Amino acid sequence: MKTEKNFTLMYLMAVTAQILICNFINVGTYVSVSILPVLVLCLPLNIPVMLLMFIAAITGLAVDWLAEGIVGLNMLAAVPVAFIRNFTVSLLFGKDKTDRAEGISIRKNGFLRVSAAIIICQSVFSAIYIIADGAGTVPFLFILIKFAISLCCSYVLSIPLFNMLASDEK
Repeated sequence: MKTEKNFTLMYLMAVTAQILICNFINVGTYVSVSILPVLVLCLPLNIPVMLLMFIAAITGLAVDWLAEGIVGLNMLAAVPVAFIRNFTVSLLFGKDKTDRAEGISIRKNGFLRVSAAIIICQSVFSAIYIIADGAGTVPFLFILIKFAISLCCSYVLSIPLFNMLASDEK
């Protein structure tokens, strides 16, 4: 029970960190930093997909409401990450991880597999977020550059966060 309370507190602190990143760290128009995909990835594997999508939607909406300017943008990008999360975990770590609802961690599963899972989730999130944010008004080259830079920056922030949120006990 203590682990669940710890995880919930750390999750809420990470959401607060995302809100602070959005409000106070402006690195330019070519970068959009988000840790929401790794938050969705780290949620316990025994959560059903529909509930996972609901949690992602509420978390994205909270960030939209308290930080961004466009309500629904983070929510729009976070829900597909929740939808593909179990498939990604099954693909990279084996179906038994989702069947037994085992936790994933860098120590147990290796840095490369965890990095691949984070990159997949970050890529889906960033692609949807950047395309929806541009709404057909920005050139394709700008979208590609922003996607690449945002993916790199978000990945660098996601690794230590994943290490904090993911534990062997879950």
